[in-house]
Amino acid sequence: MRTAPLAALVLICCSAVSFAQGEDPARVPVDQLDAGLLAIMKAGKAAGTGARAARISPVIDRVFDLPLTTRLSVGAAWTGFSAGDQAALVAAVRRLTIAQYASNFDGWNGETFTVAPQVESRGGDRLVRTTLASRGAAPVAISYRLRQSADGWRVVDVFYKNAISQLATRRSDFAAVMASGGAKALIAHLNDLAAKAGG
Repeated sequence: MRTAPLAALVLICCSAVSFAQGEDPARVPVDQLDAGLLAIMKAGKAAGTGARAARISPVIDRVFDLPLTTRLSVGAAWTGFSAGDQAALVAAVRRLTIAQYASNFDGWNGETFTVAPQVESRGGDRLVRTTLASRGAAPVAISYRLRQSADGWRVVDVFYKNAISQLATRRSDFAAVMASGGAKALIAHLNDLAAKAGG
């Protein structure tokens, strides 16, 4: 009489373990970003930077925690900025992020993304490692640090070749610009970079 319920319980437990090991929820945003990037790569130069930007922008909004990454990039000076300047900075970082992806991922030659099955813990954050493989070129390692928010797991940092932190690079760049002109100078700087990238 108890065999069937016990078997069902084992199946449920095994299914839960399989989900935890193979489908960590922190992987979902990275999978979404990879799919979005492949889509604009396949759209190619013929689509134009504007069309690629329009296509990747909702993916960026869904995957990245742009308000948090902006605040972390600005650092301690953030609390001294007006609400208007804070909002303008988030908008400028969003524009730059979209423009850079639309500009850099503008063609497809069989490239593929592979997401590592093991998601690593970093304190309360998660680290998802991926590899971009291209024909005739060495694979490129790209890792994403994600933090849980009210909207689920969101990317807060990107590591190129598992070493170069986008957050750290931006923090250094932002500090140099703010030293000469504060929030307004940084907003203008970011919008200029986005315009040069085609955004």
